[in-house]
Amino acid sequence: MSTPKKSTIEVRGTEITILSHHDEDFISLTDMLKAKDGDFFISDWLRNRNTVEFLGIWETVHNPDFNYGEFAIIKSQAGLNSYKISVKEWVEKTKAIGLRASTGRYGGTYAHKDIAFEFGMWISPEFKIYLIKEFQRLKDDENRRLSLSWNLNRTLSKLNYRIHTDAIKAHLIPDVVTPVQAAIAYATEADLLNVALFGQTAQHWRAANPKLAGNIHDDATVEPLLVLANNHQNQWAELPCAHNNNRGN
Repeated sequence: MSTPKKSTIEVRGTEITILSHHDEDFISLTDMLKAKDGDFFISDWLRNRNTVEFLGIWETVHNPDFNYGEFAIIKSQAGLNSYKISVKEWVEKTKAIGLRASTGRYGGTYAHKDIAFEFGMWISPEFKIYLIKEFQRLKDDENRRLSLSWNLNRTLSKLNYRIHTDAIKAHLIPDVVTPVQAAIAYATEADLLNVALFGQTAQHWRAANPKLAGNIHDDATVEPLLVLANNHQNQWAELPCAHNNNRGN
């Protein structure tokens, strides 16, 4: 099981932890609660009828395993002075996925960002607005870094691909060949890498993606592009030696 990625934002002087896992963001309600004046607990928010109704709708939309029977019982009691429920009980009874209570390294109560924003409103409208603003700033910053990384590795891939093809021409293709034979040699070497990294040749990719512009490398993620760039640098380092040996045979 992969480890969640931890980030932090500061909202009106309160540092708040965000855990990202499988493209989902969970925000620490435990941290957010520090911004509310007075002695309050997350269970105080959870006993509110409006909160329960919101959580029920969210789970209905996102959670196919949500226990509607238990939810109906909880909803009927929400708002009563005698009613109280913890996050752990809520999760166990309804099989909810939007709230998480955990111990250990990332201990505390976390909520999916949609729910955390609603919790922010309970703290104060102002806090909710700044929470959304800082969260979006974090996501924009992450996207900029990812885009920069992707473009850098795409450029490396292009530059090293030219080194790759020049090396093929200089060291693997005989001096006297037809243009068609040379094209076959280029394509064969390139597709060895394409199949190894992407599981298909460039031709197969184009046939499967007729509406996409560019080529198989333009649609790739950062990781294979980085492997491709490094491979081009390393693969041909000893080719002159191999070429000389072939010339001598």
